[in-house]
Amino acid sequence: MASKSYYYLGLIFVAIVWGINFGVSRWAMEVFPAEVFVFLRFGLALPVLFLLLKVTEGSVKVERRDLLRLAFIGLIGITAMEIMVMYSIKYTTLTNASLLNVAPWPIFAALFAPLFTREKITSRVAAGGLIALVGVTMIILGGKDGFDLGSEYMIGNYIALAISLIGALFNLATMPLMEKYSPLRVTTWFILFGSLFIFPITLGKWSTIQWENLSTATWGAVAYNVLMCTVVAIVIWNVSMKHVGAAKANFFRYFVPAAATVAGALFFNEPIWAAQVVGGVVIIFGLVWIGMERKQHPPMINITKTYR
Repeated sequence: MASKSYYYLGLIFVAIVWGINFGVSRWAMEVFPAEVFVFLRFGLALPVLFLLLKVTEGSVKVERRDLLRLAFIGLIGITAMEIMVMYSIKYTTLTNASLLNVAPWPIFAALFAPLFTREKITSRVAAGGLIALVGVTMIILGGKDGFDLGSEYMIGNYIALAISLIGALFNLATMPLMEKYSPLRVTTWFILFGSLFIFPITLGKWSTIQWENLSTATWGAVAYNVLMCTVVAIVIWNVSMKHVGAAKANFFRYFVPAAATVAGALFFNEPIWAAQVVGGVVIIFGLVWIGMERKQHPPMINITKTYR
């Protein structure tokens, strides 16, 4: 684990950033329509990403033949998935959405990883993932709201489950491109296409915003989403995922609900229940177990080119 410890810490850091965002985004969502807020998050991140790419790598371009694949990844992973997240929350309970969005995602990633990469799921990774899954279930179900499979929530439940499948395939689809380009270059381009596809959906929503009522906290929430949740977090996630493998990396998403629970307690005085504390400990144990994998897989071939 020592050689990859920084990448595992990076995955944990990103999961915490995304978990905290559940609380941070509440402020902004009181002012911005959901579609506009999503567009602001990714659209405002683009100048920063392209500038960072130019400064660090000397150019921003990709080969023309890869544009269609990057556009499809952006359409599915940014535009479609973010919209589905909104509708899953609308048509089911937050508990249902949280569990169905988060829990199956790493499992789908592990199942489909061989179709995109050379990864193989070992018994240690499978066992650690199962342990972490038990922990995340305890956190989500250990709160005051239970899991409800009532028929009135089934549409939202199906959407939430589909998000896990699409999200896993989205992560895996970026892996072959990151053998050719840097994670920063891949991230920048699929966010560009995702933002372009989101913008038409925001038309007609901008006029509902009362710009004069925007507070410092609201703009702070936007800045946190743009800089931390998008620029910093997605780049770190993709770099770390490239080095540890998509299947392993996605199990670290189980830290997200743990961080969200803590954020709820800090920002909104939401209680933390004993079962959630135990669940957090169980998640840590499961992920440490995964990270202690001794077997070294063949390193990914680095054929990154410089495009000027």
